[in-house]
Amino acid sequence: MKASILLGNRPPGKIGDFGPLFEYAVKLTLLASFLELVLYRLASRLGMHLSKMAAEHSWITPTFTTLTAVGAWLLNIVAVLLFLSLVVIMTQRGMGSDAGWPAKSAMASTVLLLALTVAFLFVQPGMLGAVIYNGVALMTLAFLTVEYWASHPERIKRLLVTVYVLGIGGWLYYQIVSTAYSLAGTLDAPPLVYELHRAGEALMVLASMLVYAAYGRGLSLRVKNRRQRSRAMWFWAVSGAVFLLLIFFDYLLERYDPALASAARQASQGIGWIFQFGMGYTFYLPFALYLVGFLCWGYSVVKLLLMGRLAGYGIGLMFIAGYALMFSNLTLMVILGMMLLTTDRARQAVAGSQTATEAALLGSSDPLVAKEA
Repeated sequence: MKASILLGNRPPGKIGDFGPLFEYAVKLTLLASFLELVLYRLASRLGMHLSKMAAEHSWITPTFTTLTAVGAWLLNIVAVLLFLSLVVIMTQRGMGSDAGWPAKSAMASTVLLLALTVAFLFVQPGMLGAVIYNGVALMTLAFLTVEYWASHPERIKRLLVTVYVLGIGGWLYYQIVSTAYSLAGTLDAPPLVYELHRAGEALMVLASMLVYAAYGRGLSLRVKNRRQRSRAMWFWAVSGAVFLLLIFFDYLLERYDPALASAARQASQGIGWIFQFGMGYTFYLPFALYLVGFLCWGYSVVKLLLMGRLAGYGIGLMFIAGYALMFSNLTLMVILGMMLLTTDRARQAVAGSQTATEAALLGSSDPLVAKEA
């Protein structure tokens, strides 16, 4: 019999470690957020894009009207689930007496953010309220980043979170400075707004690629298993071929058929418009980079979710929120995702220390258990 069985240990970093209320709240939040992204932020924009065809196809208007209504309903459900999940996780995190100042500061600023969200339901925030809200959100992300660095020694994971927060910071800077200049009534152009906004989008794409390096590693060519190595070789060969094809797709299509290339460009502009208004991505970078980032993020999230890791739910929520945090629930989605990502490692450290302590106690009090372990 092993000591882990006697101790009744569960694998650390699992979503079930916080109890069924938190587990199902986070799971429902992730599911509802994904459906809200598809049905409201993307499908509604697709319906607007197809409005010119509504006269010829009668099914377009009722179909997308229904999808938009369902998405708007999910928007409210997501907001409630986000509040519930944030309250539960902050309660769990606040129980520990060894929490450092970054964790306490992050929880305090998150409480302030939740209070502002509730207050703005009854009082119009205006431009001043928008500046304060985005400023508190940026401060909360900064505290969570410091806490993540303190609990995660791996450089690639630190790089992932830093790049992501800098990317979201580009959008928040754009919102804060532009709104502040409008509030002041100045006619001068805000400094570096356009440049940091574009840089923020590029950093978000880079962060989506870094997700695979930090959490999704599983297709390595260095493995000894022949089947896994063959699978990895096929995956990277096909991925590289598709990436190169997308890079030179427009050029090759132009050489083959200029009219078809023009139609493809118009279609891609329509798709870009949908994602720009739905998630904030302008697709000014080569489309292949966005696709690579999506595949890296998708593979890593699915892998982590199948393992039941908190990081999978955190990374999923962080990127489902998109780049443009146009609603308060998207901002809270990013905050919850960062908390889940930070708590994943913190939970492992706490569980590991408890396991070592309990194993030592068992070993000293019962020689039979120590010998079997």
